[in-house]
Amino acid sequence: MIDSYKHQGLRRQLVDSLKEKGINDEGVLNAINKIPRHFFMDNAFLEFAYQDKAFPIAESQTISQPFTVAFQTQLLEVKPGEKVLEIGTGSGYQTSVLCELGARVWTIERIKTLFDGAKKMFTKLHYKPKQFFGDGFEGLPKFAPFDKILVTAGAPHVPPNLLEQLEIGGMMVIPVGKSAVQTMKVIVRVSDTEYKEKKAGSFQFVPLLEAKKW
Repeated sequence: MIDSYKHQGLRRQLVDSLKEKGINDEGVLNAINKIPRHFFMDNAFLEFAYQDKAFPIAESQTISQPFTVAFQTQLLEVKPGEKVLEIGTGSGYQTSVLCELGARVWTIERIKTLFDGAKKMFTKLHYKPKQFFGDGFEGLPKFAPFDKILVTAGAPHVPPNLLEQLEIGGMMVIPVGKSAVQTMKVIVRVSDTEYKEKKAGSFQFVPLLEAKKW
């Protein structure tokens, strides 16, 4: 697949629209401007790649709306070298944004076809996140603690295991809710037992699937 001048121009237009919608983190905007989103979509749907809309991918999942990706990433305040756990690799687009920001990324996906597809994409784009096929509700305790945790699917509740895997001073961004619309929450670990939480608007995500017995 080719990243043409037309695609690059459409990305610049997308970035301009994200600025108008309140995204002001230059690192996030630069990442979105650089990453060819159309690579993550079927060739038949390339005309939709740079619209600010979510779009279906395999296994009844979606590639998130660019604004949602930018908004969550901006909330996460990613700094180069930070250790970030992503729950829900999906297409790999959000993962690529985190990698482009210089984070050290650990990412979990529980749908094998998506896991395999993202792996090929990371190789193509020369990103090197640490990928895991498994249960996002469990996180990756072996590799904890993490500076940041990003959940990219709607969770019915905040998984306690993920809270425990945050570094003190670390932050998690997670959409929470049992209905079709979730509340975006920003949770900061203040101490071993204390967390501070704030709400950051309402969004629609595919559900974070409950724990599965492998």
